[in-house]
Amino acid sequence: MFKVLVADSIANEGLEVFKKYKDIQVDVKTGLSPEDLSKIIGEYDGLVVRSATQFRGDVVNKAVKMKAVGRAGAGVDNIDVSLSSKKGIVVMNTPGGNSEAAAELAVAMITALSRNIVAASISMKNGKWEKSKFDKISVEVAGKTLGVLGVGNIGSIVADRALGLKMNVVVYDPYLPDEKATLMGVKKVATMDEVYEVADYITLHLPKNEQTVNLINKETIAKMKDGVYIVNCARGGIVNEADLLEALNSGKVRAAGLDVFDKEPVDPENPLVKHPNVICTPHLGASTVEAQVNVAIAIAMQIGDYLTKGEIKNAVNIPNIDTATREIISPYIKLAKNIGDLYRQFANMSITNIEIEYAGEVNNLPTTPITCSLLIGLLKDISNGINFVNAPVIAKDMGMKITENKKSESDDYASQITFTAQHKEGKTVISGAVFKEGIYRVVRIDDFNVDFIPEGHLLLTINSDKPGFIGEIGTIIGKEKLNIANMELGRNSDRTEAMSFIQIDGDIPDTLIPKISENVSALKKIFKITMD
Repeated sequence: MFKVLVADSIANEGLEVFKKYKDIQVDVKTGLSPEDLSKIIGEYDGLVVRSATQFRGDVVNKAVKMKAVGRAGAGVDNIDVSLSSKKGIVVMNTPGGNSEAAAELAVAMITALSRNIVAASISMKNGKWEKSKFDKISVEVAGKTLGVLGVGNIGSIVADRALGLKMNVVVYDPYLPDEKATLMGVKKVATMDEVYEVADYITLHLPKNEQTVNLINKETIAKMKDGVYIVNCARGGIVNEADLLEALNSGKVRAAGLDVFDKEPVDPENPLVKHPNVICTPHLGASTVEAQVNVAIAIAMQIGDYLTKGEIKNAVNIPNIDTATREIISPYIKLAKNIGDLYRQFANMSITNIEIEYAGEVNNLPTTPITCSLLIGLLKDISNGINFVNAPVIAKDMGMKITENKKSESDDYASQITFTAQHKEGKTVISGAVFKEGIYRVVRIDDFNVDFIPEGHLLLTINSDKPGFIGEIGTIIGKEKLNIANMELGRNSDRTEAMSFIQIDGDIPDTLIPKISENVSALKKIFKITMD
């Protein structure tokens, strides 16, 4: 039975989804202080939050059973993704569930700022009729240029709606393919400065991270057109509030629409809130009835499917794998893990660089999970809790440089994975292949061409290629009343040495290794290998 804590309020429709999972128990406990959350978080396998609950520091460290944290929304700045990854915790969000809501608010800000709707409404409610005042400062958006920084789910919707308003749209997003920009009907530029130079309106749709904190500041504002409008419905902290206030007071920025702030809830005395040329809302970007239902249902399904089926969707710190893909990729994942495990057990030398070559049909599949699986096998002794999330982090922390190379065709097999480990004594190469039936085999170790299934209890031997070796080692194994299930042999290119893999039914006693070493003259090396 898995336990999930819902720490922030979500729509009832999401809670109903959880009830469909027989192996999941859900506790709803909202409004917990960090101290109270720390006391109970160790009981739970899953956690659902919105923006209020902070999954950071001591809370993460005490989440000893935690497997997945789900944010019912897009932003995850209230979750320490880096620390979660080190702990092997999958962090998920729901990027599409509230995209329409957030985009519509940004567009509403643009039009409301242009026509001074909020100020005019307040004026009338105060008993005034200031038509002459507002008609002198109101502008049309048609024909103006909108600069969109960040063209993900939300930014692309904003761009589409702006085109519908007959605006010219200029976008900056290094991850947006040129072809997609063309299809959208927007102009993609190479730098943010190019947006600042031409935009009458700038709207932000970026995550908050080291690169985007204080992105809009005194220096970047100076590059903008005089009288620019700025809209931030993304994350507080992307706009430097003090610099924005100064620009509003000087007239450099004509007006601003803000849904997010550095500190929330906002101090009522915040000068931006009181500024006459600022429209502000209390973080309402995702707060529509439809959006709250959508994200609640989505995150409940994602957490439920991951805990019960291992299916990963919308994870921010691990590749997504759906059920259909996982079935196809499964033999590759198993092979890769066993390749890493094999190296760990017989080579076990400190690695500086890792190169993984994918050749043939495997390139039609996502290879990142396969690489992660290899690292899990390789680093198995490092941490009992190593998994797809923390394996790359641990490898990086150990100073390993990992490179993936891809070849459209394999020289010998339909699909082949080749692992090359650089270490102080040179390099070790292990290659494996997957066949159409889903069968996988190790086919090369260094200069030895081999062919064996990396499963069960194995003896790996390297010996001088001389007559009698198989008989001698077979006799010793037989005297120990151990049954040989399978034996595979391979020789190096100059046929001076041979490598054998002897599969034994049941555990291999430690006493067998010295008996073979002492009594088989041609033996050079022997390793006891146990594969999951």
